[in-house]
This record gives sequence, structure tokens and C-alpha cells, in this order.
Amino acid sequence: MTTQYLLQLVISGLVIGSIYSAVALGFTIIYKATRVVNFAQGELLMVGAYVCYAFVVQMGIPFWAALLLTVLFGLILALFLERLILRPMIGEPIISIIMVTIGLALVFRSIVSAIWGTEILVYEPKLFPQQMIEIGGLPISQEFVWCFVLSLFLLAVFSLFFKYSKAGVAMRATAFNQQVAQSMGISVKQIFALSWVISAVVSGIGGVLIGNINGINSSLYHFGLKVFPATILGGLDSILGAALGGLIIGLLENLSDGICKNYFDLSGVKEVVPFVFLVIILMIKPYGLFGTKEIERV
Repeated sequence: MTTQYLLQLVISGLVIGSIYSAVALGFTIIYKATRVVNFAQGELLMVGAYVCYAFVVQMGIPFWAALLLTVLFGLILALFLERLILRPMIGEPIISIIMVTIGLALVFRSIVSAIWGTEILVYEPKLFPQQMIEIGGLPISQEFVWCFVLSLFLLAVFSLFFKYSKAGVAMRATAFNQQVAQSMGISVKQIFALSWVISAVVSGIGGVLIGNINGINSSLYHFGLKVFPATILGGLDSILGAALGGLIIGLLENLSDGICKNYFDLSGVKEVVPFVFLVIILMIKPYGLFGTKEIERV
């Protein structure tokens, strides 16, 4: 295995990992605000990718305009889901809300398969230039560079949003204690809606980025299952953890896949390695690398 090949594995792992990080942010935001794990996150990513495909390829809308329309669609979809399906579940057992998200995931898969089928679809024209550039003597596709930059930009924007904006501070207060937040005049219902909106928008953009690299098909929802270990690894309630967890999982997937194919002629290893690594880390740090440790009196 040459050094150049190893560097290519690292770079492609960082690119995919950065998209994992952005989508993991959606998991984290919903959990921080509502204490609910959204098992439809991968399906939101898939829907965003297909909606953008419909705008670009089927309607002929320029890509950047289509991306903005996809963001708007994600915003409307999230508000619809939160208001009509999830808001009535406030106060119900957490397991009931989780089962609702699983049900939504199945509905989204069925709708996408019914409308677009199961064939692999490709964005035409591409969002980013396809020419190769050299960084340190290593040829790298421009779309990899752009996907990495945009994913990091999303993470930076939302990190600043949570730290400095009024709505971000309100979301942090709601995550800490909903009753205290309400006593301070914060609308918990609006915070719940905002968390779903951000999650859907981030997932939709992530779907467009990964679809631009690999194309899209109805199995794209599996991306959500890959993001899940990244979220748990970093800590369910940590934005920094979501970012680092995604990068770590992306690197592990690519390096394990490249090394095993090169030396042992094994395939499919990358599907297993992230979960093995996750189990090892959770045995040492049960709340993830940056998760908040909860102490309960019994």
C-alpha cells in the first residue's frame, strides 16, 4: 500500500465523515431539545436528496436555486411533521415518540420508492466541478473539496448559532430543563419545532452532498444508520461530539475498507468496524466522548 493511496483513503474518509458530522448534528439537535432519538433522520436525508433531484433533473431548475428550494421544502416538511404528528405526542412516553419516528421512516421509504423507484439516479448537471486539483502533489476531485468545505461551514454556523443567538440559547435552556425554560418565558413548543426544522434542513443538504458524489437510490436511508454510531460515539447531546464522531467514523470506514481490500481481499468490513469501535468506546466512556454524564439518585 503506497503512501499516496493511504492519503487518498484519509481524504475521502474526511469528506464522507464531514457529511456524517453534519447529519449527526440533526440527531444531536433533536435529542438536546426533546430527548428523543429520531430514527427517521436517514429518511429525511433521502427525501432531501430526491427532492433536489426532482428540481434539478426533472424540472430543469439551476442547481443552486434547487438547493435553496430543497432547504425550503425541508423547512415546510419539518413544520408539518412537528405540528400534526409530533406535537400531539408531547407528554407521552419517550418510547411511543421513538416508535412514531420509526413509522415515519417507513412511510418516507415507501413514498420515495413509489415515486422514483429503486434505480440509481445521478444529478445532471453536477453541483460542483468534476476537474481534479492537486493538493500537496495528490490529485483530489473538486467535489470532494467543496463537500468538505460546505459540511464544515454548516457545523460552524450551527455551533455559533447555539452559542450566541437568542434562539440557540433558548434551545440550550430547554434541553437543560424544560420547566425552568417555560418559567423564563421560553416557548418549549416553538423550540421543539425549531429543532425539527434545523434537523430536516441539515439532513436534506447532507443528502444532496452525498448524492452529488455517489448518486442516489432508495437505500440512501442507510446513511442514517451510519450516522447513528457517529452521534453516539461523540455523545448524544454534544455538538462538538457530533462533529468529531462523524469524522472518526468516516475515517474508520474508509481506512478499514481500503486496508482489508488491499491486504486481505475482504469487502463489507466498513459496515462493521464503526459499530465495533463504538462498542469499545462505550465500554470505556458510556456517555460517549463528549456526552454529559447523568447521575441519578436511587
